Amino acid sequence: MTAERLNAHERKILGNIRDHGCHVMSVFDPEGELPDFTYSIGFPETVGQPEVLVYGLPRKLAHSMVNETLTQCRAGLKLVDGIRIDGLLEGFACIVREIPSDRIDAEHFGSAMWFENYRTGGPMTQAFQIVWPGAGHGLFPWQPGADLDEIQPALYEPRQLS
Repeated sequence: MTAERLNAHERKILGNIRDHGCHVMSVFDPEGELPDFTYSIGFPETVGQPEVLVYGLPRKLAHSMVNETLTQCRAGLKLVDGIRIDGLLEGFACIVREIPSDRIDAEHFGSAMWFENYRTGGPMTQAFQIVWPGAGHGLFPWQPGADLDEIQPALYEPRQLS
């Protein structure tokens, strides 16, 4: 696809990936029935790693988490299922969970799927969800007593981590 055939949104994505390493997309439900989420576009191009998504946090905070994840990946962090990442939320470590390929859909990754097809001619097959603990109890959604399922739905397999 040539630059002339790209729309303004697609050109902006490509420019942000070129200039900043990724484009960060936030999605919200205007009726407030579904939790907000934010995802990356460009991680495979910039750091050779899958895109990331974070649910249920304010846009500015979620953007900073995605950008900090990119920074850490540039410094050598390798995203794998279950890895803890410090420095995304003050006072708490987050955990990265792998999203099965059959749960990677246009509803959650529309522009990232477009970019992967634009970049490689193929589908997007890998992604990770950045999961955060509840501030009041420090529990992750898969731990007994956590109450985060509605604001942080699991795109990953919600098995207990050891």
